[in-house]
Amino acid sequence: MSPSLEAQEHIEARRKLALATALATRRVWRQVDPDNLYQSWFALVGDVLAITMSGQLAAAQMTTPWLAGLLGTNEDRPDADTVVPQAFTGVDGAGRPLGGVLMAPVWTVLRMVTQGLPLVRAMVAGQGLLDAIVRTAVADTGRAADMAAMTARPAVTGYIRVVEAGACDRCIVLAGNEYRTDKAFARHPRCQCGMEPVTREHRPKPASPKELVAQMSDAQKRKTFGEAGAKALNEGADIGQLVNARRGMESATVFGRKLQVTSEGTTRRGFAARRLATEKGFAKAPGTRHGTETAVRLRSKTPRLMPEEIFRIADDRTHAVRLLRLHGFIA
Repeated sequence: MSPSLEAQEHIEARRKLALATALATRRVWRQVDPDNLYQSWFALVGDVLAITMSGQLAAAQMTTPWLAGLLGTNEDRPDADTVVPQAFTGVDGAGRPLGGVLMAPVWTVLRMVTQGLPLVRAMVAGQGLLDAIVRTAVADTGRAADMAAMTARPAVTGYIRVVEAGACDRCIVLAGNEYRTDKAFARHPRCQCGMEPVTREHRPKPASPKELVAQMSDAQKRKTFGEAGAKALNEGADIGQLVNARRGMESATVFGRKLQVTSEGTTRRGFAARRLATEKGFAKAPGTRHGTETAVRLRSKTPRLMPEEIFRIADDRTHAVRLLRLHGFIA
């Protein structure tokens, strides 16, 4: 069978959500004072964070009804596909607090202006970076929630990558590949690809890279593969040989660290704290300053792993589900 209508609608709805969230933050970016870049953005970034987190929450909330509609209720454990949407918000794919990540656009503008580039050009670059951060954060949140929910369902053996015609060359060459649920989803910034679960009864078969290319016009081929690449494809070149599939692709977890953890949700009132604290309890963590004193917060001593780090280190599916539940991502 081809990708289900539910899966296609799910991917499209999340794409529109990411775009709408980025457009909303772009309107805030336009309020930045060119004569006071840092201070004005610092005053606005809280609004941008709230908008982005709302987009992340909405993306994660799409997962449960989508899976239930696609595969039905899990009879063995009805709540197995239920994710905790708020557990996925407030951080990017690497577990970094979004508030800090969202300062990057203004640093980009300041650096470019310092280098003597026109302010207008620098502001456009800053806006482009903001769009990429926001759209990627929303998309990554949705895919992480999807993977967590699929992993919690014993019937799901893996997922296939669903790619639409008009995607970039790196994504097209991966179209239709099937992966285990513990295999991280390879993507690039602003990637719009999605996934569909595979079970014994539900075995979708999306378009292959060759079929996707066949659906593209000559203009789309030139835009996606370049003039020379489009000509080579029209002459029968193999798309897998033409495109380096790994170029610029990575999982949502940034490479180069031993463990990907986040502090989000680990304070005493956090959604993950009560579960994590059962292992090692709480420890004091510095808080915000009030006058001459610093408020002390209690934070779980157990590091909170990001979902994709859980998929990487888990011994098996049972272990992955236990860790997802322990770290607050599924109910």
